[in-house]
Order: sequence, then C-alpha cells, then structure tokens
Amino acid sequence: MRRLFFPAATFLMLAFSLVGFWDNLYSNIGQSSNSDPKFIVHGLLCGAWMFLLFGKASLISAGNVRLHRTLGVVGMLIALGVTLSTIWVFIAVWKGWLHMGQEAKANRILLPSYSVFVTIAFINRKRIDWHRRLMYTGTLFMLGPILARCFDPLVVPFMVGWSEPEIESAFLPIFFSVWLAFFLSLFAYDAVTLKRAHTVTLGAFAWFVIALTLSFTT
Repeated sequence: MRRLFFPAATFLMLAFSLVGFWDNLYSNIGQSSNSDPKFIVHGLLCGAWMFLLFGKASLISAGNVRLHRTLGVVGMLIALGVTLSTIWVFIAVWKGWLHMGQEAKANRILLPSYSVFVTIAFINRKRIDWHRRLMYTGTLFMLGPILARCFDPLVVPFMVGWSEPEIESAFLPIFFSVWLAFFLSLFAYDAVTLKRAHTVTLGAFAWFVIALTLSFTT
C-alpha cells in the first residue's frame, strides 16, 4: 500500500477525467465548448496535470526520483496555467453566487484551493510526507467538475426504470460520496503507514467539509 497507493489513486483520478470529458475528446467533438478558447485551454491544462500527476507518482513507485524531480518544474508551470485558466473561466461564466447550485458553489471555493495546496506542496517538496499529500489533496479539490461529468456515463445507465426526478435526486448524494471516498482512502493510507492521520490529511479534509458547508448554507 505504501508503494502503490498514490499511483493507484492518481490513475483513478485520471481515468475519471477521461471518462467525464470523453465527449469533448472523442464522441461529440463538434460541441460548442470545443471551439471556445477558454474551455480548450483550461481542459488541456487540467488534463496535462492529471497525466503528469499520475506519471510522477508512478516514477516514485518505480524508484526514479531524479526524473520525478525534473518534472516538478513542468508541473508547477502546468499548475500555474490551471490556476490562470480557472480564473479566466470563472470570470467568463460568473452569474452570481445565489444563482449557482451547491456543486458549483463548492467548485468556486475548492478550485482556487488547488492552487494554494500545490504551491505549498512545491515549497515543501523536501518533506516527502507533506509534499505527496498536499499534491494529492490539492488535486482532489479540482475533482468536482470531473465527477459531475462522470455521473451520466457511469451511473445513469444502471438506473433503468428510474424517473428523471429520481435520477436528479440521486446526483448530489452519489457525487459527494465519491468525492468523499477519495479523502477517506487517504485516511486509510495514513492509518496503515503512520498509524494516525497526517496533519495535511486532517487539514485538507477539514477545509473540504467547510467548503461544502458554505456551498449548502450560503
């Protein structure tokens, strides 16, 4: 578990990313967002981040620390691009806080948190236990749009006989449960490897809960 957790978890995040945006990549490339520069740039950068994160985690698992560190600079440039493109998208699609759904509100809080956590991870790159958890949890903060896009291709096909209102009512519980499962898996990893919850794990999860609370109460 010590060697394989982060490669496995980041691979799962990458897989969700590909499934969620498969229509943009393959099945419906003629849709309007595929000709919108802000979404193209943002999507390419987020996709590059997911591929790089999985690659770097795999390199550590394979013992290739040198290449992992070399790719760190590339990672920070991509993270900067993700941050700037996120700001671009947020400004372009902003319609007011009160007009957004709960998951959209959570994204408005958590996506900028990705930038903060990745920056702290880069600063703490010599503290391996902090670095890997900050990278992991920072990326978890950007999973909202990905998991939302996975609902239709991965969950809805199993809801045969469900009415449209029933399907819609199931979205948020499933959406947040899967998101939560990624955090709980890190707690499990900590329990196995440290026999306690790491400070970063606790802090990231606390912020995740605060963000969700704010998104449902404001």
